[in-house]
Amino acid sequence: ALGCRINPRSIFARKNYFYPDLPKGFQISQYEEPLAREGQLSIHTSRGDRVIRVRRVHLEEDTGKLTHVDAASLVDLNRAGVPLLEIVSEPDLRSPEEARVYAETLRSILRYLNVNSGDMEKGVMRIEPNVSVRPADTVAFGVRTEIKNLNSFRALERGIGYEVKRQINILESGGQVRQETVGWDEDRQVTFVQRVKEGEQDYRYFPEPDLPPLVIDREWIDRIRAEMPELPADKYIRFLQQYDLSAYDARVLVSERDIARYFEAVVAASPAVSPKIGANWITGDLFGLMNESGLDIKDVRVSPESLGGLLELVGDGTINNTIAKS
Repeated sequence: ALGCRINPRSIFARKNYFYPDLPKGFQISQYEEPLAREGQLSIHTSRGDRVIRVRRVHLEEDTGKLTHVDAASLVDLNRAGVPLLEIVSEPDLRSPEEARVYAETLRSILRYLNVNSGDMEKGVMRIEPNVSVRPADTVAFGVRTEIKNLNSFRALERGIGYEVKRQINILESGGQVRQETVGWDEDRQVTFVQRVKEGEQDYRYFPEPDLPPLVIDREWIDRIRAEMPELPADKYIRFLQQYDLSAYDARVLVSERDIARYFEAVVAASPAVSPKIGANWITGDLFGLMNESGLDIKDVRVSPESLGGLLELVGDGTINNTIAKS
């Protein structure tokens, strides 16, 4: 789905470090030979379209969860050792907005594939940005920090914005940015230091002696590729061409797979009604109803067939818009 070059043979490695959420002192991960490399993701921002390169996709084990309370930390090891997939982008993102849109686009793809619910609040998907600043017209990247404990796209955007300003203030006052892991304090809207971050050489990677190489059959990859659903970017182009929608309407409707399905069911149920009108009712009145009730589109009591029938009644003059909305 990310257009990566998938390696038929990948190697697990031990990443050595000690931290309270990893008491055994090492993490099983992948390093020199990961599952996949060299993908890309197209994003749409207020400043236009960008292509963000994906450096690598690798398997590793999760750590425990730390909750910081005043001067103490609480450790929950229930998820330690659970497998996860980590997707690492190249340093192509240039603003907090781009990082948020990248994360939203990635989540949309994962939800389309039905491999992840995308609920950041529940911790099933986590975004951990690495932030650095550099003077204009320079090539070398500055020292980076990594922000942990972000559980929403708003926190992601605000956390990066704060960290950018913090690093600029340090450099302009003559100081040096340290390579650190920082947390995000949602109440105070600031970052705080968790630990000084190691460099790659400090992790002392070596092949995991207790796990064999992961060998993936090429025919299995081809079968999965053939079974993949239509992804958001392809659906967006089809909606523009097939339904003559505006770029904004098409982008909103394909953002979630269930919303796109609902829209196409409305169109199928009311062939006499313009798809544009159907899109307006879904993104306007139906979304408003969903916001008021706190319901997902799968749970709303207005079926697409009912909405399509209602729009046909408006279209043939049986009822007017006010009555239909009521």
